[in-house]
Amino acid sequence: MSSNVFQGFAHNFLGRAPAWYKQTIVLFLVMNPIILFSLGPTIAGWVLIAEFIFTLAMALKCYPLLPGGLLAVEALLIGMTTADAVYHEVLVNLPVIMLLMFMVAGIYFMKDLLLVTFTHILLGVKSKSKLSLLFCLCAAVLSAFLDALTVTAVIISVTVGFYSVYHKVASGKGYHHDNHNAKSDKDVIELHREDLLNFRAFLRSLLMHGAMGTALGGVCTMVGEPQNLLIAKTVGWDFVGFFKAMAPVSLPVLVAGLTTCLLLEKLRWFGYGGKLPKPVRQVLQDFAEEERKKRNDNHKAALWVQAAAAVVLVVGLAFHIAEVGLIGLLVIILTTSFNGVTDEHQIGKAFQESLPFTALLVVFFAIVAVIHEQHLFTPVINAVLAMPESQQPGWFFVANGVLSMISDNVFVATVYISEVRQALEAGTITAEHFERLAISINTGTNLPSVATPNGQAAFLFLLTSAIAPLVRLSYGRMVFMAIPYTLVLGSVGLLAVLSFV
Repeated sequence: MSSNVFQGFAHNFLGRAPAWYKQTIVLFLVMNPIILFSLGPTIAGWVLIAEFIFTLAMALKCYPLLPGGLLAVEALLIGMTTADAVYHEVLVNLPVIMLLMFMVAGIYFMKDLLLVTFTHILLGVKSKSKLSLLFCLCAAVLSAFLDALTVTAVIISVTVGFYSVYHKVASGKGYHHDNHNAKSDKDVIELHREDLLNFRAFLRSLLMHGAMGTALGGVCTMVGEPQNLLIAKTVGWDFVGFFKAMAPVSLPVLVAGLTTCLLLEKLRWFGYGGKLPKPVRQVLQDFAEEERKKRNDNHKAALWVQAAAAVVLVVGLAFHIAEVGLIGLLVIILTTSFNGVTDEHQIGKAFQESLPFTALLVVFFAIVAVIHEQHLFTPVINAVLAMPESQQPGWFFVANGVLSMISDNVFVATVYISEVRQALEAGTITAEHFERLAISINTGTNLPSVATPNGQAAFLFLLTSAIAPLVRLSYGRMVFMAIPYTLVLGSVGLLAVLSFV
């Protein structure tokens, strides 16, 4: 094989990613077997987690599915986990996978209604502080009755719509120009460049406030996050019982989180406080007016169908009449059938956003399987359970929070609640103390996990979504912007657990 062919392999490997990044991934792949057989599976497991987090942090350089997938495949080949263990993790998290496959696509077919609704909100509320608070509060309320991933998908869809409209105008094109490259600024007219930068900052802050809102609301009810439902079933709480049990922690944290939102906008710290430039507002107003004038009876009928589907969505999720993914599939069927979307290629576009992330999530579950198989979290669990009973709720909150920042909060909650359940069945702890620990586990996995995108599936979805590269929302920037929320949610949550649980 000639040297030119080898150069071709080197060029094709991870495509347009920088050479240093490609070399780093190759180094990881070479090091992992050596670390495993020389230092043991525990150290190798923690190194693998660090490597995977690195691929997430460099998501704007290369989509994490590719390098993360290579790391996961290698972990399988060198025996750090098994295919059966990965399959088990996928089965446990099948509701989340179905949610991504169908609910995100369902939101795609409601984007016209969402864009109209949120355009009115964006243009109607001129105070950035009030607008940010409204985004955060709406995300919290919706997440309490729906689920964080669905709400995040809505926020992403709306933000992409806003950005695309202005970027086309800034590039000297019309609102409805097709095949427009929104990622590149090379066609942006010099006059609009500063406005575009400020608009990106404005959208980044709204996205982060909305994402934090999903965490604030998601901790409150049993349908807010996937692990909430698992914990509720294990303990025996119904919807009202779960809300009451979490309220001493979740409600003070909600107030603290909304206050943080306002303060960040007023003080303009940590990348917040960006305002909507007047030229951008004018473009969006002109766009809204043009859309209103063009709206014929067919368009109005389509909006009514989307509104009816939104009602079905909210009622279905609020009462949990079926798994979230199945409700999303229902939304797809209703919106496409009654709006005349019959072409396979039209329908296929709806899945372009969600399926790459679904594949990435399965790779993530392979890393979680390594954590499970190598019992990487077991020493932490045993150490907390060995503490005096009065100290356990606080330390469970801290331990769950720290581990959820590193791993997935659903997995951490699953491991912890099963271990505590076993302690209850063995007679080591009482039923009352078991409920106290369940509250600590739920709040610990939901609140401090906002620190990193890998802590919550909704945050990871935001990082790898279409909007992230458009507004330059990288892993590092998400972590930086999450710092004040992490400190406030974590400290207020811990104080509430110590005081009321």
